[in-house]
Amino acid sequence: MRGFDYVPATDIGMALATMPQGMHHASERALPAKFIAGGTNLIDLMKESVMRPRRLVDVGRLPFAGIEEAEGGGVRLGALARNAATAHHPLVRERYPLLAAAILAGASPQIRNMATNGGNLMQRTRCHYFYDVAVPCNKREPGTGCPARDGLARQLAILGTSDQCIATHPSDMCVALAALEAVVHVRSPRGERTVPFSDFHRLPGSEPDRDTVLASDELITHIALPAQGFAQHGAYLKVRDRASYAFALVSVAAGLDLGGDGRIRAARIAVGGVAHKPWRVPEAEEALAGREPTAEAFAQAAERLLQGARGHGAPGGPGDNRFKIELARRAIVRALEMARDGELTNTGELGAGHVQDAQP
Repeated sequence: MRGFDYVPATDIGMALATMPQGMHHASERALPAKFIAGGTNLIDLMKESVMRPRRLVDVGRLPFAGIEEAEGGGVRLGALARNAATAHHPLVRERYPLLAAAILAGASPQIRNMATNGGNLMQRTRCHYFYDVAVPCNKREPGTGCPARDGLARQLAILGTSDQCIATHPSDMCVALAALEAVVHVRSPRGERTVPFSDFHRLPGSEPDRDTVLASDELITHIALPAQGFAQHGAYLKVRDRASYAFALVSVAAGLDLGGDGRIRAARIAVGGVAHKPWRVPEAEEALAGREPTAEAFAQAAERLLQGARGHGAPGGPGDNRFKIELARRAIVRALEMARDGELTNTGELGAGHVQDAQP
């Protein structure tokens, strides 16, 4: 790890003034300064020389750790609230249980006790080539190439890829936030703005090194959740190689609003582990409206969601990820069935008797 300056910010004005102003197009690796709070991803990246900021601006003491009700029946999640505290907060557990389930399906208790909500949104891919500075990577060094396309692609994307990058976003929490249609609130020296969650993360396109739409001096202050939390018919399904501390091969956050006649009034579906951002296709959700919540209807929604999916890696080899297409299809159907039946999660994390994370 290279040396760096450490700046503990005492107020948001100081934090924003310390950052390079309004940079949208600089490589993430080359940015001279970065915000840090929990540091559970950034410090690892710095140790491996994947990211090399010369200055860390510590925003962990700023007053953005609250979780509270908002006007209109929604909830505000402070960007500096820890993941564990968020998952176990009564407002989240009661109104947005699929979000609590998604958070608890990720990482480990130790990491959830340190990681912040804002940091979760900003974490970077776990692509093998991105982390290995001895090999080319367009996400780390634009223009150098993407060996993952014909190499070890097993964990990587089947949707929304480009010839520049096939990386996936690793978050569980973000998949749930996408399904809930959260809104991200950010602040910069130019003022405040809001970003719908569907627009927050980018597909790689020709700029795979840019993961989000934020400028270098924009800081997340909180995440707004709408009143509709699918508390009765929401589910988070995660398929992974082992039962704990593993990233999703495929994950699905599903929410159904069922009418008195049992038919679907509204549906929300977000898929993780398959793209550079949580994957949603609103047309697939809209097509479920007015229908009975049957396996046939869910399978048709899955087909729409996965339209255009393609695998990477040498076919039949150890890095081949073509299996993800069928895995995702089945996972979408199963998650929707779970939501219909009120079965929240396949991990059991919220069940009685589980050892819970410590709450700061």
